[in-house]
Amino acid sequence: MLPPRHGYLENTIPSMEAAFALGADALELDVHPTTDGKFAVFHDWTLDCRTEGKGETRSHSMAELKTLDVGYGYTADGGKTFPFRGKGIGMMPSLDEVLAHFPARRFNINVKSNDPGEGEKLAAWLATLAPAERNYLSVYGGDKPIAAVKAALPDMHTLSRASLTQCILRYAAIGWTGYVPDACRKGTLLIPVNIAKWMWGWPNRFLDRMQGVDSRVYLLGPYSGGDFSQGLDDPELIE
Repeated sequence: MLPPRHGYLENTIPSMEAAFALGADALELDVHPTTDGKFAVFHDWTLDCRTEGKGETRSHSMAELKTLDVGYGYTADGGKTFPFRGKGIGMMPSLDEVLAHFPARRFNINVKSNDPGEGEKLAAWLATLAPAERNYLSVYGGDKPIAAVKAALPDMHTLSRASLTQCILRYAAIGWTGYVPDACRKGTLLIPVNIAKWMWGWPNRFLDRMQGVDSRVYLLGPYSGGDFSQGLDDPELIE
């Protein structure tokens, strides 16, 4: 971990408020199903590193998770100091809390497992929202849970490695015709900046086409294999 440069902890409502205040169009958050039917917004699979809790995040109730300090384990010097300890008590939000606090903001929801059952649970929860509320949201993650979400909610914006690969390859092959493949429609696309040039009509015509089929496009840093986790923080890469 790096020494903190601000007082915010990820996946908390204060950090989300700060990000939107700085001009973010959309935010990513991570969710885990809880034993009491909620979805906890927290990055780690287990509680042991960041909190004083133990075990898998999903093996607890939301009520239990609310008692934890999400800043407890943060240290940038091997455990000599813990600058956020005591400052994150009760700050792990549930997904419904986040959406109630930001009713008209865009979020990309990351399903943490590759279990199709988890996709079914999330789809059932999302189905309780009005279509206008769901329209602010995208869901991404493993192929199996995302396929389950899409099957239950065809109108949901989704992204998986399989859907992204199909879209990029098919569009690169036939995009010159102006036709947008089905794999690129009503979805969320993460386009690495070094691959974007192969997208016919990039940037403006491509973006117009994706908007026309109700798909959302996010530009990533260069892709060189492995996971799609590299951010884009150098303006020169866009030029």
